[in-house]
Amino acid sequence: MRYELIMHSPDETMEFASKLAEKLQEKDVIALEGDLGAGKTTFTKGLAKGLGIKRTVSSPTFTIVKEYQGRLPLYHMDVYRLEDTFEDLGFDDYFEGDGVTVIEWAHLIKPQLPNELLVIHLYHHGESARKVMLEPIGKRYEQLCKEIMEA
Repeated sequence: MRYELIMHSPDETMEFASKLAEKLQEKDVIALEGDLGAGKTTFTKGLAKGLGIKRTVSSPTFTIVKEYQGRLPLYHMDVYRLEDTFEDLGFDDYFEGDGVTVIEWAHLIKPQLPNELLVIHLYHHGESARKVMLEPIGKRYEQLCKEIMEA
């Protein structure tokens, strides 16, 4: 099952992500996909806010992974530049760690992703709105989506 929402501003996107973050647990993995400039980093900033992270969140484009400390650690990955890299870069250490992992452009490392995760697609929708599609893969994420959509 997929869930679809329309976000009318970056603030609305951040607020939704913040509410989602309040329900996240250790080892949760979120894959962010979608258009360039559609709000993947904005979504991650909202997750950070919901996890109580005070530091400014920015895209880890040149470092691959940035770590932030809050209620749970947040591991923010941008794997865009790994498109032609098939080596194991130790992502399992993050996926199985004590925090939440968010991966921008996750499809580029699909063989290394866990079997269960939440895929969030962000697309431009008109002038300033965004279409957000939640695609839960696995029971944990199906339940998470039901909870967040009912809230």
